[in-house]
Amino acid sequence: MSAERTLVSDVGSILKVALPTPLQQIFDYRWQKKSVGITPSVGARVKVPFGRSTRIGVIVEVCQKSEVSAQRLKNVLEILDPGPLLDSEHLRILNWASDYYHHPLGEVIAATLPAWLRRGRPASLPMPRHLRLTDTGRRVDVTSLRQAPKQAAAISRLAACKEGSSRSELNLAGEAWGHTLRRLKEKGWIEEVDVELTSPSRQKTTPPCRQAPELEHSQRRVIEDISNDVDRFHPYLLHGVTGSGKTEVYLALIEQVLARGKQALVLIPEIGLTPQTVERFRTRFDVTVSVIHSGLSERERAGAWLMARDGRAKVVIGTRSAILVPLHSPGIFIVDEEHDTSYKQQDGFRYSARDLAVVRAREAQVPVVLGSATPSLDSLYNVEGGRYRQLGLPTRAGGAREPAIRVLDVRGRPFNAGLSSEVLDALEENLARKEQSLLFLNRRGYAPVLMCHQCGWVADCDRCDAHLVVHRARHRLKCHHCGHDRLLPSKCPDCEAKVSPRGVGTQRIAEVLADRFPQARIARLDRDSTRRKGELEAVLADIQSQRIDILVGTQMLAKGHHFPNLTFVSVLDADGGLFGADFRATERMAQLIVQVAGRAGRSERPGHVLIQTHHPDHPLLHELLEHGYPAFAAAALAERRAAGLPPYANIALLRAESTSLDQCFEFLNDARECTKMNGHGEVSILGPVSAPMERRAGRFRVQLLVLSHGRSVLQRFLKSWIEGVNRLKSARRVRWSIDVDPQDMI
Repeated sequence: MSAERTLVSDVGSILKVALPTPLQQIFDYRWQKKSVGITPSVGARVKVPFGRSTRIGVIVEVCQKSEVSAQRLKNVLEILDPGPLLDSEHLRILNWASDYYHHPLGEVIAATLPAWLRRGRPASLPMPRHLRLTDTGRRVDVTSLRQAPKQAAAISRLAACKEGSSRSELNLAGEAWGHTLRRLKEKGWIEEVDVELTSPSRQKTTPPCRQAPELEHSQRRVIEDISNDVDRFHPYLLHGVTGSGKTEVYLALIEQVLARGKQALVLIPEIGLTPQTVERFRTRFDVTVSVIHSGLSERERAGAWLMARDGRAKVVIGTRSAILVPLHSPGIFIVDEEHDTSYKQQDGFRYSARDLAVVRAREAQVPVVLGSATPSLDSLYNVEGGRYRQLGLPTRAGGAREPAIRVLDVRGRPFNAGLSSEVLDALEENLARKEQSLLFLNRRGYAPVLMCHQCGWVADCDRCDAHLVVHRARHRLKCHHCGHDRLLPSKCPDCEAKVSPRGVGTQRIAEVLADRFPQARIARLDRDSTRRKGELEAVLADIQSQRIDILVGTQMLAKGHHFPNLTFVSVLDADGGLFGADFRATERMAQLIVQVAGRAGRSERPGHVLIQTHHPDHPLLHELLEHGYPAFAAAALAERRAAGLPPYANIALLRAESTSLDQCFEFLNDARECTKMNGHGEVSILGPVSAPMERRAGRFRVQLLVLSHGRSVLQRFLKSWIEGVNRLKSARRVRWSIDVDPQDMI
């Protein structure tokens, strides 16, 4: 045997450890029983030396020999878990994801673990800190706190929870509430206590109610169809129009899964939908419901993760990252709003949560349900190919009718900050009827451009190829790509003439409406107005309780919200997606229009929708509005097929970023030369070309597109090609990444 091999008789066992590094390799370490008392297990965490520091990694193999010489092998410092933290089934999923997305296994595993465990802390349920009122605090009259509304709000929320609750459950997390809670502690009105996370009742704020509403015939049919396959893998695409009761279908299916002692994992597209979704599930089921999303504290996230892994949490609800959470006994996977692009991670480990849900369901041999009123063309393609089965909810639940949609050709019409007279008249009529209205504009800020009419100067970002957006309330100019901002100038820096904002954003719309309808209660809902914890939930609660008359917002409003008294919706600019740089732009435009329009008329009162556009004759827009989303999707799929674009092809992007544009092109040209050595007869290489936004956050961005009509062909090519790319000298001078099945081409 070679002297370079290390035998167990010489040094003990060899642990192959996945570490969170950008290197595509597993690292060998030596384990000696005398120095580390716990027997190592595959899936357990270890602390090991790495360079001049230490790292926390996960054991992926225990063996008796290593290709590394005995002199170079380092000892394991500590085995942190007495048994596997991640079981073999979950490690198999992570290995698959690492191979498919061509991302280092160590970083994939790190993305799975909550920060609490990545730091090497014990894998036991952490004691969360809950807030509760003291006896003195319970005697406080909140009406006496008119000068301290946040203190009054905190006391009111805590008063409703006698046993106390976490900051995130009470929406009291974040810097905005930190000072308020400190003041209440100083006064002796509140206290923090440790609580156990083992009882289902600790996870609820309302008692369970098992009484389900009577289901429509189409809902019962869908539930029966899926229930017939509950013991085996089958992917279902649930195409239900907005307001058709998809959530009730999910609840009924989960009820069956829980009766069999299994767990359910439900993915939702964004944190804003979490409170209403979680409350609905907790009200229905007398089981522990765990929540996983980025807004939780380290303790809360670790507690929810461990309860899901151990099987104590029977229902797990979360955003994209929840798909990486291990389950003890999975029974069903559900992806709500499966078309939403937020399910694709855009940096680091670039996975698709929707696609991983299908892979996990296949591994567990359980059903997976992908629900949407506007299914992605990818999923419809899978239905076309017989890989998914499509089920439908064609009508709204409870007898509600689809809203009437009208297109308004705004060419040549007078505008008041983007508002036509027809929209203003409709708002006035709705106010008279005491019904709610929604204006949708996917452009936040006051105005997208600040310019000088005298010399043509435009306020541009110094770090991006983009204009700075006017935020007049804060008197700032801000870049929505890199976050850079500066003071709003009063005059042109070139000619000192007066500057003026051009175009409209949600802030300006809300301001114009406040002037036009001074008695109306107007709310704005976008990323700027909901930066602080709890602000989104507060606005949504005001809408539900009809304390809002007119709502102005961005695409945050297009997902899953149910506003019974909202009867009028206007899409103020439908043209943004008609001529986008990304080939998916029209698909996303159609999904947004249908989803936003679906907020209208969801109860007894009929709804109506007005869409402003400068291109009423655009063929895909015409197809969508005249014949509905299925006809639009069929036409869009035909276009993709003719053009040889996804989903009829499989693509990957090799992206390069650097402060030097030449270095980006040098690396990608070298990478293209590597393809000749690996052979690419069935693979097309396009580029390199600059990204549509060439410079972002001070770095130039260039990309190379790899396209194939066979997924397995593309995967085989990428595996051998990336090995060569890794060895390129020019690769060390840029920041590069591979994105398989990219959803964002810009």
